[in-house]
Amino acid sequence: MNRIVAILFIALYLLSCGTKEKPAKENTAKASETKEAQKQNDDEEWAEILSALVKIDSYDGSRILESGQGFFVGENLVVTKYSLVINATQVKLTPFDGEKAFIATRFVAFDRINDLIILQVDSVKRTPVALFTGVAPQTAKSIYVAPKTGKTIQLFSGKVLNLATVRGTKLYRITNLIRNSQIGAPVFVSNRKAIGVAFSATVDYKQQSFAIPSMYISEMLNKREDAKALEVLKTTSNAKIAAENAKIKGLVLETEAGDITLKLFNETPAYRDNFIRLAKEHYFDSLLVHRVIADFGIQSGAADTRYAEPKASVGWKGPGYTIPSHIVPGLYHKRGMIGSPRKPDTHNQRRRSDGSQFYIVSGRIYYDHELDDLEKQNDYKFSAAQRNAYKTIGGAPHLDGTYTIFGEVISGMDVVDKIVKVKTDDRWRPVEDIRIKQVSILK
Repeated sequence: MNRIVAILFIALYLLSCGTKEKPAKENTAKASETKEAQKQNDDEEWAEILSALVKIDSYDGSRILESGQGFFVGENLVVTKYSLVINATQVKLTPFDGEKAFIATRFVAFDRINDLIILQVDSVKRTPVALFTGVAPQTAKSIYVAPKTGKTIQLFSGKVLNLATVRGTKLYRITNLIRNSQIGAPVFVSNRKAIGVAFSATVDYKQQSFAIPSMYISEMLNKREDAKALEVLKTTSNAKIAAENAKIKGLVLETEAGDITLKLFNETPAYRDNFIRLAKEHYFDSLLVHRVIADFGIQSGAADTRYAEPKASVGWKGPGYTIPSHIVPGLYHKRGMIGSPRKPDTHNQRRRSDGSQFYIVSGRIYYDHELDDLEKQNDYKFSAAQRNAYKTIGGAPHLDGTYTIFGEVISGMDVVDKIVKVKTDDRWRPVEDIRIKQVSILK
């Protein structure tokens, strides 16, 4: 009897195990189907995004300048890195989806400091990429898309490390390997929204990958203006613009410490036109007076100071270009003069000036024996007028003959003197920030 019961128990156990196996297989099959369907949906959604991604080649006439990528942020608006199209007259855009290439010759907005530009495309319309304008969390999956190889959509994954201030600009650090050909590509998070524009750079002696945050793209879209020809962005002025600039009476630096009115010299037209162009672009707005040196003067115009954090070392970033030196006989560093800083001779044999930074001389009084010593040290001869100026109103004679002077202060030296007296750190940066609010032009 016990034997029969045991046999029945074993049979029931085996039967129960068998009835459980079938649903398990069904569940696995359903899960596989769901996963495959999800993959298909993912592929379809990424395929739709491909039409908004483009390869970019910029040209000055027929001469190719730079290559990279960009993406639609409006039906006929494409964002990319400004440095890819600087000095270009036209940009060829080739869609990732294999459609015919098209040309852009105009832009609606650009941000030189964050290195972004929005091009207007007149010939086509595409569904734009959605922008992620919040702050992407650390360790979030970061993705960029490469053009198809056959039918396969190439996705390259990494992760977001953090949102940090790098060289004075807010950037996402990402682990993706961004090559030159991918500069300007959108970096996506898992919801297929772009957190920014990809590029790589050497920072702290290491090649690192970054994304310029999409919040800056959104700001540019909100402030975009009527389309203008790319040619107006060139770093050199044409004869018409130069003639108009020569008639400008002056410019007012509106700082948090007060107003300083400048006059730019027509004897240095490249510097005059460059400063006026940057002022019209609002490039100087919100930049710090980042260097203050007693018995010398004040310095501003560094691109890495707009978003600079307290105590950060700044003053290393310009607008992406330099200007040839232009030493004019008769212009010297007396009190009130405006000049252009540059890198030391050891790294700058041609003594090219920074493209945006400038200094205003407050200086100090010098004696004959000090001027005699400077003449010997610098192999430079001071004129009688120079000696008289340095012995009466003061200046910075040690810079004469080696740094370009391009303007002077015509009112507001009391503001310069006030700034020169502020407390600074060991790198001459004011402990309390002083910013340029804006620069206005006096017609």
